[in-house]
Amino acid sequence: MNTPNKTRTDDFRTMTKAEIVENVYERIGGFSKKEAAEVVELVFDTIKETLERGEKIKISGFGNFLVRQKNSRIGRNPQTGEEITISARRVLTFKPSQVLKNSLNP
Repeated sequence: MNTPNKTRTDDFRTMTKAEIVENVYERIGGFSKKEAAEVVELVFDTIKETLERGEKIKISGFGNFLVRQKNSRIGRNPQTGEEITISARRVLTFKPSQVLKNSLNP
């Protein structure tokens, strides 16, 4: 039975990188599909390399990507109740811009 306030993930379609390439190819005239794929790959590589260096990415009208450092902490195994140490790690966060939020909830 579905809970009314919960969203099921299988209700959403997933857009793939190939579909992004196809959209870029269709919207920008004068590019071959191969060139469109290279542009998309270059954008993703640039984003990835910037985040790997720990730098923030701000895309106006879209949002901010930020790498945060999380300290190690004590957690519990939910099945056994045993305490375990959760190691320190870096996590990626995304905060949508107000423009994006408004377009999602007009």
